[in-house]
Amino acid sequence: MAGVAAVALGMALSPGPNMIYLVSRSIAQGRAAGLVSLSGVALGFLLYLTAANLGLSAVFTLVPEVYLTVKLAGAAYLGWLAWKALKPGGISVFAAQELPRDSTRRLFTMGLMTCLLNPKIAIMYLSLIPQFVDLDRGHVVVQGFVLGGVQVLIGTLVNGLFVVAAGAIAVFLSRRPGWLRAQRYVMGTVLGLLAFRLATDSSRPAAPA
Repeated sequence: MAGVAAVALGMALSPGPNMIYLVSRSIAQGRAAGLVSLSGVALGFLLYLTAANLGLSAVFTLVPEVYLTVKLAGAAYLGWLAWKALKPGGISVFAAQELPRDSTRRLFTMGLMTCLLNPKIAIMYLSLIPQFVDLDRGHVVVQGFVLGGVQVLIGTLVNGLFVVAAGAIAVFLSRRPGWLRAQRYVMGTVLGLLAFRLATDSSRPAAPA
């Protein structure tokens, strides 16, 4: 369980679609909007957890072309986010932006869809968590839900902290243009490396027990 917690924390702290959407929405529309969006993200975590434990990994194992398509699509999405951050005139996720005010329903739906299309979460549930399941302890499905629950808790808490702190971080960075620019380059570089690693990774989902 400690291994899953460490991996989940590392992934939650690394830049990705969930963090980018939640921070930008919190800055543009306020903390409450960010928390509503976060509830959609949390539901996405739970849906992935349930699907993975009920055999989604088996589908990807039996039809590797589907898994490859999902993985490459995720890599392309991360690459696009990296380009947005690194291109000339790119905008930091913590820079104040004029975004249309979305309804509560749309905030929730966008949070959900951002999570479901997040390749980091797909890889977490389909490839990493199964590696921590101990067949000798029995109740494989129960173990999967418990280990996945650890990720859901950590991912939700970390993202919640970013939502709560987004405004303060944005104000801090806005007074320090050099730091804001450095943050954009660091995030863009990390996203680009994640995209490259995802696109070139040859691993496959673990077969269900």
